[in-house]
Amino acid sequence: MFISIIILKQKIYQRFLQVATNKVELLQNHLNDLKESGANETKSTAGDKHETALAMVQIEQANIRQQLEEALAQKAILEKINPEIVADKIIHGSLVITNNGYFFVSAALGKANVENLVVIALSPQSPLGLKLMGLKVGDQIEVNGNKYFVEKIE
Repeated sequence: MFISIIILKQKIYQRFLQVATNKVELLQNHLNDLKESGANETKSTAGDKHETALAMVQIEQANIRQQLEEALAQKAILEKINPEIVADKIIHGSLVITNNGYFFVSAALGKANVENLVVIALSPQSPLGLKLMGLKVGDQIEVNGNKYFVEKIE
């Protein structure tokens, strides 16, 4: 089955937006569970053991809050992308097809399988993202000993 590259880019965008949304929801649910645990710990009167458990819950809450902030920032970055925009050079929101795979320049969200293709969402601030930004079809770069030849930009 042939799928147009424009439709592919929109599917990739939607997949990574869903990944970011799921990540935010998961972290929010985890934070809510920790708040309940913390509330239950405050009802306990077990002395030092109680204080230690409460401190551990608070540390975990702080870690989850930080992860949630990062996930919300990633989702906001994605929401600013218009997947219908195509440029002749690599910009934020570009789908880049190279000899080494498909890259969606957006936010660091890892890999996803879309239409039987492995696509990596990477930040323009990542080492590869930095070198890709501004390149055109036919340009080549090298990152960590790997050569990337830009075959197509959407």
